[in-house]
Amino acid sequence: MKTGHTATCWIDARSMDKARRILVYVWRERAAPQQAHFLQSLTGFFSDGDDEEVQVSCSLQRNQFILSSGDEGRRVPLKRASFCPIKHLSPAEAAAIPPEVRQRGVDVGVSIMLQAADQRVLLTRRAKELRIFPNVWVPPGGHVEPEETMLEAGLRELQEETGLRLDPEEVSSRVLGLWESVFPPLLSRGLPHRHHVVVYMLLLSPLSHLQLQSSLSPSPAEVSACVWVDSRLARAIVAAVDGEDGEVPVQQLPSSFSVMEVSADGALSPSLLPPAALIGRVPSSGPDTERVSTGTKYALDLWLRGLDTSKPPQL
Repeated sequence: MKTGHTATCWIDARSMDKARRILVYVWRERAAPQQAHFLQSLTGFFSDGDDEEVQVSCSLQRNQFILSSGDEGRRVPLKRASFCPIKHLSPAEAAAIPPEVRQRGVDVGVSIMLQAADQRVLLTRRAKELRIFPNVWVPPGGHVEPEETMLEAGLRELQEETGLRLDPEEVSSRVLGLWESVFPPLLSRGLPHRHHVVVYMLLLSPLSHLQLQSSLSPSPAEVSACVWVDSRLARAIVAAVDGEDGEVPVQQLPSSFSVMEVSADGALSPSLLPPAALIGRVPSSGPDTERVSTGTKYALDLWLRGLDTSKPPQL
């Protein structure tokens, strides 16, 4: 990455629309902040090249989420997929995107990686009726609203989607990484009409996953199932790299996993899910399939690295 200048990105509430959206603003030294264009890759902006991952500093202050390539503050990774549609758009494809989409700007969201005391993380399957990433497994999350901190937004979305009400004083949290998300995720599946920066936040609970599960009351409008993922399953999910071929080793995995299905009235019922439903890759064409999202695989990989570094050395 070139280091001859400092680049900073603001997510500013001053330009929010009727939906109270917080949008991304980019800034370079000696220039006024500018709203990021829908067709602009923020990862590319900070790398000045073809890098898929860069290190940035981030903070949220007075409705401004500030990303900087400078050395101030704790740095976290910002990443995009190698097949990111924004990166690969041709001039003709860019021109074919409707003006109302190109004028949207880049939205901001937060996803909560809720880790139970027994080192399992909660994933939810998005309802099949949703327009964006239907039937895909992700952590609970959504848009950040003005006057919220990242943690407040994440806890609100966690409660709205799963019914879990957690006291911010009783959990510890940190940003795992940032993901540049585009939908549809590949150009072969259509021109992009959504562009987000997703903040993956790790939330550590002192309760076990069974204790947390007893308080689950998911919203059926948003969530169709829930699953608690341990490190073994997470490694298999991460190994199924989107955009690559090859077999994923699943020999050491059980033939099915326990999940909680959500009925239309919000009731939970236990069910079994084959590993293939979680260890799949993004399809290159046609409708989406049940799978773990590419951004979630990235977040799970970061989570696993943290588990590995926190383990005591072997004697």
